[in-house]
Amino acid sequence: TGQERIVSRPVSAVDPTGEWAVSLNYARLRMCRPDYGYAGQGQDPLAEKVWPEDDGLWLVNLKTGEEKLILSVADARDKMPEITSEDGLAYFCHTIISPGATKVFFLARTVQNFKEQLADRGYVYNWNTVSLTVNTDGTDLRRCFPDGWQGSHFNWKDDETLSVTARWDAGRVWAHTVFKVGEEDNVRHLAPGIMDWDGHCIFSPDGKFISTDGYWNKDGYRSWVIMRLEDEAILSVGRFFVPEKYKEQYSRCDLHPRWRPDGKQLAFNSVHEGTRQVYLRNVRW
Repeated sequence: TGQERIVSRPVSAVDPTGEWAVSLNYARLRMCRPDYGYAGQGQDPLAEKVWPEDDGLWLVNLKTGEEKLILSVADARDKMPEITSEDGLAYFCHTIISPGATKVFFLARTVQNFKEQLADRGYVYNWNTVSLTVNTDGTDLRRCFPDGWQGSHFNWKDDETLSVTARWDAGRVWAHTVFKVGEEDNVRHLAPGIMDWDGHCIFSPDGKFISTDGYWNKDGYRSWVIMRLEDEAILSVGRFFVPEKYKEQYSRCDLHPRWRPDGKQLAFNSVHEGTRQVYLRNVRW
């Protein structure tokens, strides 16, 4: 409409209809991940609260502005890694809403020796992670994996099915997995020994393929592949060079491929030509 509308909380993820968003405390997040959090005087980081009961995962209606705390950090304490140091911090990050806006996947992290890490570098650099799902009304909080599997990148296929990169078998290798909410004991390991890396996995619009890219190898190249889920056949999309100046932790540029709604193209970010750009790639199996 061309009209401006301001919502009261920063947006972490939006559902496909554009009606609902989930929000996090980005001032709290900035203490742990400066490359994701926001500076400034906007939110209270609640730095003195290890397990806040009044902060966590918020659901925001982007049409009405209505907001609701659906899951506090304290609510998830029993499912998050224990804090054994004298001082610590627990927080949520990395969210995505399922296609029907019925569930949210997110990462939950705890930090040991929080103040010591802040004094050392000005931000947190060691944490423990679990992967969680919760209904958008705050019910049915579930862990996706056993202890030690963590979780890194993820995508919904439908309101039940997820792909998540995780530490397979409690840390043996990074693996691409697929499973259904409620059937977390039946996790599928995609292409064992071939796609064992931490990549940005995303389902194609028809749900038949997964696109995933990885981090740079010893030669400085990122790999990118598409997998057909039916038989785990893999197609190499390409290898993309990362100049040294873009290997720094907080200015790196992941490919982060995203499908066009009709599945005929993928958009991605890259620095292989020396500057950070957005590219389009035609895709046909």
